[in-house]
Amino acid sequence: MTTNTKAYGVQNENDNLKPMDIKRREVGEDDVKIDISYCGVCHSDIHTARNEWGGSTYPVVPGHEIIGRVTAVGKNVKDHKEGDLVGVGCMVDSCQECAQCKNDLEQFCEKGATFTYNSEDKHLKGQQTYGGYSRSVVVNKEFILRIPENLDEAGAAPLLCAGITTWSPLTHWKVKKGDKVGVIGLGGLGHMGVKFAHALGAQVVMITTSPSKAEDAKKLGAHEVLISKDDDEMAKHQGSFDFILNTIPVGHEMDPYIALLKIDATMVLVGAVEPLKPFNGGSIIMGRKRIAGSLIGGIKETQEMLDFCGKHNIISDIELIDIKNINEAYERVVKADVKYRFVIDMASLSD
Repeated sequence: MTTNTKAYGVQNENDNLKPMDIKRREVGEDDVKIDISYCGVCHSDIHTARNEWGGSTYPVVPGHEIIGRVTAVGKNVKDHKEGDLVGVGCMVDSCQECAQCKNDLEQFCEKGATFTYNSEDKHLKGQQTYGGYSRSVVVNKEFILRIPENLDEAGAAPLLCAGITTWSPLTHWKVKKGDKVGVIGLGGLGHMGVKFAHALGAQVVMITTSPSKAEDAKKLGAHEVLISKDDDEMAKHQGSFDFILNTIPVGHEMDPYIALLKIDATMVLVGAVEPLKPFNGGSIIMGRKRIAGSLIGGIKETQEMLDFCGKHNIISDIELIDIKNINEAYERVVKADVKYRFVIDMASLSD
């Protein structure tokens, strides 16, 4: 059995997002149904809608930063009830049996995680998963996240992707009070990296090519701003960082940033899902430096992040839009013309 719900999506890679009806499964024994209030706009939504990474299955209904209220639960659901404020991030299922799933790393499921959109739907044969640009969604109880009630709902939406993407490496590499932490790039990811590193007690340095972003970076919690185009300033900071979070979304020169790391320090990439420009192997050998990557986070870790945000009242800086303005928003995201994340008011879908 299925039910129809209103959504916004694309029928092909050259299409604008338009209204459509999609099918959602009925609530099963282990399921939670959510009436979606807000959905964040991630650059991954654009890449998938436009098939820029390849592999998109149409129609595509994007959206993996979902906030809403529970409207129904299956008989096996004990931790959520009607009316609860909840969220759904980048995943809606996994095998829940492999070593990675048992280690709370569902994003690395050995049988492949089921992502919130553009994955094979295990419950509706022949259909792919559809994301949060819709009025409702039905999700397995293990992938439902509790949202602290003190947080602004719209501002909490990007925590489910941008938030966990930056929180996970900061905590996995044990960033602590007093560490000198660099955050490269001030966008949807970078602004969350600054907020989290500051809240963890680090000395936060925003590293950017744009002097115009200095004031904003300091308002977000950066203690210093380093202009990466200024060779003299880069030289002053050489060999001084305990950790660098690199959120640059495209291929780029690595050597200038590697030079900033202390001996045994790590730079983690979370943005560039594409080839990087070649870098000098000597730059990591001479200093035993590390370059690593990180992909979102598991469900347990995401809940820990949300609880931390509730305790410290951390949300994303957003621009709230109606769904009818989503195509314009996509163009602005591509131009980096948003501070710092668009969030869709999903009530506007039924207007």
